Amino acid sequence: MSNKVLPHSLFTEFDISLFQAGKHFRLYEKLGAHLTNHEGQDGVYFAVFAPMAEKVEVIGNFNNWSGQEHCLFVRWDTSGIWEGFIPGVQIGDLYKYQIYPKTGNQILQKTDPFGYYQEEAPKTASIVWKLEYKWKDKKWLKERHKHNNLEAPFSVYEVHSASWKMHPSGDLYTYDELAEHLVPYVKEMGFTHVEFMPVMEHPFGGSWGYQVNGFFAPTSRQGEPQGFMRLVDAFHKEGISVILDWVPSHFPSDGHGLATFDGSCVYEHPDPQKGYHPDWKSHIFNYARGEVRSFLISSALFWLELYHIDGLRVDAVASILHLDYSREEGEWTPNQYGGNYYLEAIDFIKDFNMAVYQNYPEVQTIAEESTAFPMVTHPIHLGGLGFGMKWMMGWMNDTLEYFKTDPFFRRYEQGKLTFNMFYAYSENYVLPLSHDEVVHGKAPLIYKMPGDEWQKFANLRLLFGYMFMHPGNKLLFMGGEFGQTREWNYQEELQWHLLQYPLHQSVQILVKDLNKLFTTEKAIYEQQYNPNGFEWIDFSDEVQSVIVFMRKGKKETDRVLVICNFTPETRDKYRIGVTHPGSWKIVLNTDDKKYGGSGYTSGKTFKSVNKNYHGQEQSISLDLPPLAMIAIKFKE
Repeated sequence: MSNKVLPHSLFTEFDISLFQAGKHFRLYEKLGAHLTNHEGQDGVYFAVFAPMAEKVEVIGNFNNWSGQEHCLFVRWDTSGIWEGFIPGVQIGDLYKYQIYPKTGNQILQKTDPFGYYQEEAPKTASIVWKLEYKWKDKKWLKERHKHNNLEAPFSVYEVHSASWKMHPSGDLYTYDELAEHLVPYVKEMGFTHVEFMPVMEHPFGGSWGYQVNGFFAPTSRQGEPQGFMRLVDAFHKEGISVILDWVPSHFPSDGHGLATFDGSCVYEHPDPQKGYHPDWKSHIFNYARGEVRSFLISSALFWLELYHIDGLRVDAVASILHLDYSREEGEWTPNQYGGNYYLEAIDFIKDFNMAVYQNYPEVQTIAEESTAFPMVTHPIHLGGLGFGMKWMMGWMNDTLEYFKTDPFFRRYEQGKLTFNMFYAYSENYVLPLSHDEVVHGKAPLIYKMPGDEWQKFANLRLLFGYMFMHPGNKLLFMGGEFGQTREWNYQEELQWHLLQYPLHQSVQILVKDLNKLFTTEKAIYEQQYNPNGFEWIDFSDEVQSVIVFMRKGKKETDRVLVICNFTPETRDKYRIGVTHPGSWKIVLNTDDKKYGGSGYTSGKTFKSVNKNYHGQEQSISLDLPPLAMIAIKFKE
């Protein structure tokens, strides 16, 4: 049967040279399936990178899944790209690439790596689609630099879109239903940003989206691509930034995906020491290959360009940077200098950040990097990796360990609270209480807390109060904001019924008020990444487990005094040195009765006296409530 594919190409020689050099960052405009008109006929131009293929066919519902009449042409150059135009193929048609490797007798059927839309799992075909959408966020895009710069407050609500809420039948909320319900909730709670765990297409829901096969397709489990666009648009309408988890660290081994794409290692590194992840049983990208770097960075820019995303949180950066990550001695080979840094991967990360910030300077890249790798958020020209922010994993681990400790013994553990300030300004940190802390037997936040029910909730309120007053931006995983009592399960919605109980309602009210304070009080957010924005008043009262510090804005009189009592004992007439003479007013007390607290502290305003304390000439005296954080603002 004669081939019904017409020769056609969207590539120039310059495109190919950029692609091979790892510098083509808009490959999604070239590779994949593109509706077009060629020689007066409507149809689709297909292009796929399969350098070790003997033959590549397009199979689909338009040819009864038989590729004999639709064989692509291999380019004459060394690109390894197969391409061609098939008349009559329409939007909504299903397709796969049928690949015949040069070695072996197997025939592979692959999902399009650049496909915009896929069948709902467990089906695996790509869907011909056009990403047309009339955006309504022009004003937002023009002004989002005000919301996304490092002097703006980031209070991030981390969401798994499939399990935030579900229908009683167990059906997932569609993107449009999330726009109707999630957007107003995030707005009401006062979060400035929402961060979605990966929405990119993935074969197994139990991976929570972190085993991605469709790097250019939002999952069809919750609707079509335009549905996700409408969701982003709805957030922007309410002044809320959208951050996506992006996973360039690894990909799954499913037969229809990227693994051994043309029978050879196209996307993964051929050396198992660099190409296979022992923890996640998945493949690691070959960061030394220019075509792979072009693929990945194109994916990053694709979401920023076509979906108007405001930030990318990059997953598992430590595993990308280190050759010995999760490997024992003898399971990895040192780099040319004898070290454990993966030099080509470091170059890839720098290229990624440079491409993002050169093209979209008003967005942020955020690293989940769990080691002490230096200068993660420092500029590339100064030797850094170029990220905008980094998760502060040390703060998270030490803080949760401290809070798990019985208050009687906290006097011996105070260093866990104070040590992080020695390195708090070494990077631009985000304080994360993420999904990773409430799964796999780690217990929900409320059950990490010691004591009876009242003390558990008081500790949780204290944790949130301390977190929001501490330097650095904030991230809270869904459910934490009302004290979910069950570990997160991706197959079940959050325990919304708990909000019928006053203690859970009260935690939610507190988080809302903390967000309001954090986003309106310049002393708390304006100098988050400047040491001038923080001053210890007293960190040495281990016996009573009390710490006191000052948060400072750029204006001399923008001052908020923070006092934390980490025991259930009240501290009457506790004297504290203050930086300014005059009146100091409580702006938030986590022990307030409206939050389920005891309401122990009497008075709202305290006038300083000329009594030297904590090295300050002025001081105030107040009664400290149990297991509470009090924020007191200087009144001019």
